[in-house]
Amino acid sequence: MKDRAGRRRARRLAIGAAAVLALAGMNGPWLYRFGTEKYHQYKIDKPEYKAANGKWEIVRFPEKYRLNTIHAALLHTGRILMIAGSGNNQDNFDAKKFDTRIWDPVKGTIKKIPTPNDLFCTGHTQLANGNLLIAGGTKRYEKLKGDITKAGGLMVVHNENPDTPITLPAGTKFTGRKNHKTFVSKDPVLVPRAKKVFDKRTGAFVRNDPGLGRIYVEAQRSGARYETGTQDNYRVRGLSGSDARNTYGIAQKLALDKKDFQGIRDAYEFDPVAEKYIKVDPMNEARWYPTLTTLGDGKVLSLSGLDEIGQLVPGKNEVFDPKTRKWTYTKGVRQFPTYPAISLMRNGKLFYSGSNAGYGPDDVGREPGVWDMETNKFTRVPGMSDPDMLETSGTVLLPPAQDEKYMVVGGGGVGESTKSSRKTRIVDLKADDPHFVDGPALEKGTRYPQSSILPDDTVLVSGGSEDYRGRGDSNILQARIYDAGSNRFERVADPLVGRNYHSGSILLPDGRVMFFGSDSLYADEADTEPGTFEQRVEIYTPPYLFHGERPSLTGGPRTIARGGSATYRTARPSSIRSARLIRPSASTHVTDVDQRSIALDLRKKDGGIEITVPSNRNLVESGWYMLFVTDGQGTPSTARWVRVP
Repeated sequence: MKDRAGRRRARRLAIGAAAVLALAGMNGPWLYRFGTEKYHQYKIDKPEYKAANGKWEIVRFPEKYRLNTIHAALLHTGRILMIAGSGNNQDNFDAKKFDTRIWDPVKGTIKKIPTPNDLFCTGHTQLANGNLLIAGGTKRYEKLKGDITKAGGLMVVHNENPDTPITLPAGTKFTGRKNHKTFVSKDPVLVPRAKKVFDKRTGAFVRNDPGLGRIYVEAQRSGARYETGTQDNYRVRGLSGSDARNTYGIAQKLALDKKDFQGIRDAYEFDPVAEKYIKVDPMNEARWYPTLTTLGDGKVLSLSGLDEIGQLVPGKNEVFDPKTRKWTYTKGVRQFPTYPAISLMRNGKLFYSGSNAGYGPDDVGREPGVWDMETNKFTRVPGMSDPDMLETSGTVLLPPAQDEKYMVVGGGGVGESTKSSRKTRIVDLKADDPHFVDGPALEKGTRYPQSSILPDDTVLVSGGSEDYRGRGDSNILQARIYDAGSNRFERVADPLVGRNYHSGSILLPDGRVMFFGSDSLYADEADTEPGTFEQRVEIYTPPYLFHGERPSLTGGPRTIARGGSATYRTARPSSIRSARLIRPSASTHVTDVDQRSIALDLRKKDGGIEITVPSNRNLVESGWYMLFVTDGQGTPSTARWVRVP
């Protein structure tokens, strides 16, 4: 890998030297004219430049097929699922205009898919059966302080009856016992029965711990006079007898302050063959900005997000069983900020890198560590530099996945902070005392960096912005390729489109990388013109696809068991250096916990190669993978889709 990086640097220097020699004897005015966009285009189109730096191209979708792509996932059909939902557009939400498209990057076709709900800011992950699990989304858009006319907030409903749960319908009225102000619920709420508590030593009854339900309430009337400043106990109107005695509400401040987005419980599987959504049981908790992480047994962990109140889910995580299509809570409580980067380790535990999309307290769930979900024990991993700038950072499992080395890239301060980090931080989880060490620095502080694993065991890192949502025209038009062998970045061709919030990247089966989305807050450096969503899709072709003929890979089975072997045909077996299984991406908000590249044992044979899949089910999760082989020049084959049952 060091040799490959050296060759790339040498080619870049040669190109620059040639340009200087060619221009040295020319007059000033001609030099000025030639040093414009035309010269730049001339330079980047030269074969030797592309062989050293790669090439970027914008995909030209017809206007009627463009959308605000918030989420994208590579399906095992080779097509890309692009989800906008309401696309961060309040008018679309109010009109229930929700959007999904299927794009075929080979044929260039795009198709609109009926979208059952607002899946804006949902969570997603690849399932063993080849479907994509999608859970959560948007129930209500945020409301800023000046737009709020009725005081509102969280009402915690208590039920002290140990025998019976109680359901309160939408429109239930709560009247304060001290402030005498009345608030109305916006949705129904089921409040579980109270739990009887007994003395562990004597067995005697001690008390009833009330069941709790959470509901959003608004004042009956508009105006600041209906705000509350302190906690109060609220009588539930319309109840009588024991229900009236056992059921009550408690609320803190109910005010005209900003109200955050609210989540939904709805969950779906997307079938890539039928190209449609299939409704499954809803989650127990409503979630907006959740992370879904596939576990070794094929079940899926759903965690964090904003609930139906618009508050951070209070550490109640849950697991989806694809066999029953139902959800159950995990043991204990563990709270994380939204879109936490949580990945499955080889030992079945979960690694949290600290990367997240914000929301929630700045001192809760922010430290990286290893989480044993069975015992709910969390072991912190020390050494993180710029620990207060992990929001909007990116996390990637460095290839190959067997090494269990993670890189955390860039990031920014909490909320709308102007701070951003140039740091990359690397941790080796197989070390005796895992701790972060700094990797090579970025040129600029970078929020929202997109990272994609490539088949040659490198990582493409591109885009982002220096400030929150690209404020101050701070998008970063730079791309780099990281080589873990040399622990260094190599600058490659610059992207044509800036990418910040609501952006992502996906490795395609042909070895190119797709980039989508970006949601700048402003359109100008002075921050006076509102930004517009970036609907253009851009494709990066890495240098390895300009090095000559790529290896072939044909034949062989479509299914390989863990621990099993399979033989594939290739024209020049002696040239093959490595074989990798790469799990397809499901990306949003710079979060992609699905992508991983797994090294395969490789044996060369006459007319082909034999590969063997590792047997660890936490390393090789069940599902579809792209099988790549790479030659000695680092050039990958086109992927073959294979399934690990």
